Amino acid sequence: MAVARAHKRRRISPPESTSSTEPFVHDEPVSKASEWNLEQQYEQRPRQQRKALESTRLPIKTAEGRIERLASPESEQETVDSLFGSGDEDASDTQETEVEEKPVEIPVRQQIIEAKEELARIGTLLSENPEEHIGGFRKIAEIGASTIAVVKKLALATQLAVYKDIIPGYRIRPLGEIDSSEKVSKEVRKLRSFEQALVTHYQNYIKEIAKCAKASGDSSSEDRANIATVAISCACSLLLAVPHFNFRSELIKILVDKLSTRNRDSDFTKCLETLEKLFREDDDGNPSLDGVTQLSKLNKARDYRIDESVLNTFLHLRLLSEFSSRGSQNRIDKPASTDVKKAKFKKEFRTKKYRKILKERKAVEKEFKEADAIVSHEERDRLQAETLKIVFVTYFRILKTRVPNLTGAVLEGLAKYAHLINQDFFGDLLETLKDLISSASFEDPSQETKDDTLDGPEKLSSKHDPLRSTLLSTTTAFTLLEGQDAARSASALHLDLSFFTSHLYKTLHSFALNPDIELSAKTLRLPDPHDSSSHQPITTNNKVNLKTPSVLLLRALSSILLPRSVPPLRVAAFVKQLYICSLHLPEKSAQAVLGLVHQVMKVHGRKVAALWNTEERKGDGVFDALRGDVEGSNPFASTVWEGELLRCHYVPAVREGLKGIEKLVREIK
Repeated sequence: MAVARAHKRRRISPPESTSSTEPFVHDEPVSKASEWNLEQQYEQRPRQQRKALESTRLPIKTAEGRIERLASPESEQETVDSLFGSGDEDASDTQETEVEEKPVEIPVRQQIIEAKEELARIGTLLSENPEEHIGGFRKIAEIGASTIAVVKKLALATQLAVYKDIIPGYRIRPLGEIDSSEKVSKEVRKLRSFEQALVTHYQNYIKEIAKCAKASGDSSSEDRANIATVAISCACSLLLAVPHFNFRSELIKILVDKLSTRNRDSDFTKCLETLEKLFREDDDGNPSLDGVTQLSKLNKARDYRIDESVLNTFLHLRLLSEFSSRGSQNRIDKPASTDVKKAKFKKEFRTKKYRKILKERKAVEKEFKEADAIVSHEERDRLQAETLKIVFVTYFRILKTRVPNLTGAVLEGLAKYAHLINQDFFGDLLETLKDLISSASFEDPSQETKDDTLDGPEKLSSKHDPLRSTLLSTTTAFTLLEGQDAARSASALHLDLSFFTSHLYKTLHSFALNPDIELSAKTLRLPDPHDSSSHQPITTNNKVNLKTPSVLLLRALSSILLPRSVPPLRVAAFVKQLYICSLHLPEKSAQAVLGLVHQVMKVHGRKVAALWNTEERKGDGVFDALRGDVEGSNPFASTVWEGELLRCHYVPAVREGLKGIEKLVREIK
C-alpha cells in the first residue's frame, strides 16, 4: 500500500532578520497571529523616495497656447537607466555629443527625375482606369505646384496628355437638384460621380493654364516666359483636340488675350494658326461662333487697334465658305451615277405579320431621321446667321471709323463674302466704298504709315497702297450683285456702278506701270537701294492678303466686261486700253490680260470687231486714252495697232495668245 505524500506546511512566522524595516517581526506569540494587522503595518512602512529630477531647459509655448517644460536629456537617460537597472559606471561610456540634425537637401536633378517617374506612373494609371484613379489629378496638381520650372512644365504636359485621352466625346452638363435626388442604378451613380469629378479637375487645370499664360512675353523672368509658352501650347492643343467639351470659351479667351498683345512672337503666331484651323475644321458651328464673338469684343475693347492678321482670321470661317458655291442656271446638278451592279441576294421568307412590323419600323426610323435633320439644319442656320451678323458688323464698324491699317483686310473680307450681304445694306455700303476710292485717289502712294499696334522690332513703317484699296473696293462693289440676279437687283435698288467703272478705266495705266503688280504681301523682296527711308528688308508677315494686284485687276475687269448687257462703247474702250497696257505689263500679267480679251471677244466679238479693221471705223475724231469718261474716249476712232508690236513680244505664250484673238476675229467676220 502506497504511503500518501505529506502536504507541505506554509511557514507563518517570519524569518529572523535584524532589519528594522521588516514588518513581519512581532513580540506576540504565534498563537495570536490571526489578530495581526499586516496591512496596517505595511502602510506604515517608510518608503524610499526618489530624488526629484531637475530640468535645466527653458519652457516652451505650444501651438495651442499652453506652456510646457521639457525634461533634460540627462534626466531622461537616468530614468531609463534606473528602469532597466543600468549603473552609473556605464553612463560615462555611452554619453555622446548631440548634433542637431538638418533636413537633407535633394539635388534639383534628382527631384526632376523623381517627378518624371511619379508623373509617368500616375498618368499610366489614369489612362488605364480613370474612374478608379480619379484622385491622380490632384496628385499631379500638387506636383505641379513645385517651384522648379521644369517640374511645372512636365505637370502641365502630363495633364494635357491624360485629358486628351480620357475626355469623352460629349459635353457634360451639371447635375441639378432633380438629378441628384432621383434614384438611379449603382453604375449610373458611379459614372455621374466620375464625370463631375472630371469636370472639376479639368476646370482647375484650365484656370492654372490661364494663370500661367498671362506671363507670356515677360522678359524679366525666363522661367515664367517658358512656362507661359507651354501653357499656351497646352491651350491650343486642347482647343483643337476637344472643341466640343466644357470650358471651350475659357480656352478661346486665353488665345484671344494673347492676340490682344502688341508683341508678335511665336506664341502669338501659334494662337493665330490655332484659331484659323479651328474655323476651317469646325463642323458644328458653335466653336466658330464663340471665336468670332470674342474676337469682335477684342476689336471693340481695343478700339480696333489690333494687328491685321487677327482680323483676317474671319477669312478662314468654314460656314461662310459653304455658301460661296453657286448652282448652274442651265443644267441640273446630279450625283455621279455608279455602274456597279448590285449583288444578288437570296430572298428571305417573311410572314405577313413580320413584314408589316418591319414596314412600321422603317417608317418610324425615317421620321426620326427627318426630325434630326430638321433640327440640325435649323440650328446650323441659326449659328450661321449669328456668325454672319457679327462678322459684317465688325467690318462695317471698321469702315465707319476708317482705321488705315485694317481697311485692306476689311475690303478683302467684303470682296470674298459680298454675295452674303443683305440687299438692304447695298446702298450704304456702296456709298462707303465710293468715299474710300475718292480718299485713296488723293493719297500719296509713297506715304508711310506707322502701325501703332506693334512694339519693338515689329513696329515698322508700312506703305499704304491706294491702288490696292481701289481694286478691292471696285471688286467688292461688283461682287455685291453677283449671284443675286444682278440686272433685276440693280434696277430694283437703283444701284449705279458707273463710278467704279470710270475710276478703274482711269487707273489702268497706273496699274500697268506698277512694278509690284505681280507681287503679293507674302512675296519676299529686298528694299529699294535708292530709297533712303528703307534701311532694312521689307517684312510683311503681318499681312495675309494673298491675292496680287494683277489677280484683283482681272477680277474687277471680268465683272465689268463679261456680262452680256455691257454697251459696245464701254467694251471697245476697255479693249483698246488693255492692248496698250499689255505693252508695259510683265509677261505673266500680259498673258492673263490677253486671255481676258479672248473671253471678251467670245461674248462681244461682233460689237468690237471694227477695232481690227481700218476701213470699218464708225467714229470720227481722235481716240483720247486719258479721258475720264469711258464712253467719251471715242474708241472706234482708232484701231488696236498695238497688236503688231505684240507680235514681236519676247515671250512665246504672249504671241500665241495674240494669234488666238486674231483667229477669233477672223471667224466673226
